[in-house]
Amino acid sequence: MSRVRFVLKQPPALRVDLRGVTPAALAGLTLVQIERLPVTHGMQTLPLAEFFSVACDDSPEAGGELVFEGDLSRFDRIGWQLAGGRIVVAGPAGDYVGACMTGGDVQVQGNAGLLAACEMAGGTLTIAGNVGDHAASTLPGSMDGMRGGTLIVRGNAGDRFADRMRRGTVLVFGNVGDFLASRLVAGTIAIGGQAGAHVGYGMRRGSVVFVGPAPVLPPTFVPALVDAAVAWQLIARDIARHGGPFAGLSARRTARHLGDLAADGRGELIVTV
Repeated sequence: MSRVRFVLKQPPALRVDLRGVTPAALAGLTLVQIERLPVTHGMQTLPLAEFFSVACDDSPEAGGELVFEGDLSRFDRIGWQLAGGRIVVAGPAGDYVGACMTGGDVQVQGNAGLLAACEMAGGTLTIAGNVGDHAASTLPGSMDGMRGGTLIVRGNAGDRFADRMRRGTVLVFGNVGDFLASRLVAGTIAIGGQAGAHVGYGMRRGSVVFVGPAPVLPPTFVPALVDAAVAWQLIARDIARHGGPFAGLSARRTARHLGDLAADGRGELIVTV
C-alpha cells in the first residue's frame, strides 16, 4: 500500500469522527475513492475531501502509512481499532486517539484529547505532547481499561490516568493528575514527574513506578517487607529503554509499598531513590 497524505484545509465547525480511516481500510482504493470516503461531522455525513487535500505516494519506499497534517484537535477516533500499519498526526489530535487498538503504530506529534488509548489491546501509541483525562482507561460504561500494547506520553497526563487498566505498559515523561492508576487490575505504569492526589485508589494489582518526586502515599498502602530485586531489574530495564527520565533506572534504589489494602491489596507503588 502507498503512503496517503491528508492536509487539513481548515478547522471544522463541529467534531469529526475518523473511525474507519485506517491503512487496511484504504488499501487498494484509488485517490478518488479515498476522497469520497464518508465521515461524520456533527450530525452530517460528508466526504473526506470536504476537510482534507489528499495525495498518494506510490513509490516503493513510501511504505504503508497515513499521514495527517494540520490541527486535528476536533478530529476524534484517529486509529480507532487499528490492527496494523502506521498513522502519523503531524499536529494535535482529538479524543479517543488509538482507542481499541490491537496492533500497529500511531504517532501524535502534538497534544491529544480525552480517552486516548482507552481499551487499547496491542500496538504502540506515542504522544509527543500532553494527553487529556481518562487516557489508557475504559470506554464510558465499560469495566476494563487498557488491555495491552504500549502508550508513551512525552508531556503531561490528566486525571484518572490508567483507570481500570488490566495489562500493558504506559509511560508519562511529565506530570499526571489525580486518581492515577485508580482501580488498576494489572500492568506497568511509569511516571517521570509529579502525581496528583489519591494515587492507586482501589488498586488491585500491577506496578506503578515513580521516577520523579515521591507521591503522597495513601494510608491503605504499607511498606513491603520482602525484597523483589530480580523483578525490579526486569521492570526497570524494560522501562529504561525509552530514555528520558527513565534512563539508568535499573541502577536506582527503590522503596516498595503494597496495596490498596481496601481492595485486593496486591498492587505496588515503587518509589525510586
